[in-house]
Amino acid sequence: MNELKKVVFRTIEIISLLAIGLLFTVYVLKPIYEGFGINFMGNVWVNWFGVSYILFVLYTLIVALFLFKNSILFKQRLTSVFFWLIFIGANYVVFIPFVKGENPF
Repeated sequence: MNELKKVVFRTIEIISLLAIGLLFTVYVLKPIYEGFGINFMGNVWVNWFGVSYILFVLYTLIVALFLFKNSILFKQRLTSVFFWLIFIGANYVVFIPFVKGENPF
């Protein structure tokens, strides 16, 4: 039963971060892009994933460093190369439209 609680909690974390990422994408990132003259159209779900993953990394850092310092899950996440490579890709997805002047996705 304890494992089931962990799985349910992790699922709620992921769904919550995706929902918050969608809200952040629509109500914050879209006006910022449009303020810089970047059309917010195309495969916007790519931007949504990037924003959601950046929020996931920030959440992981806060929880791992302040709340659950001895948690094996968060330690493994922070030491994972794949975790940080996806973070670099998410930053690329969110910030490359400012360099190119358009949303290439």
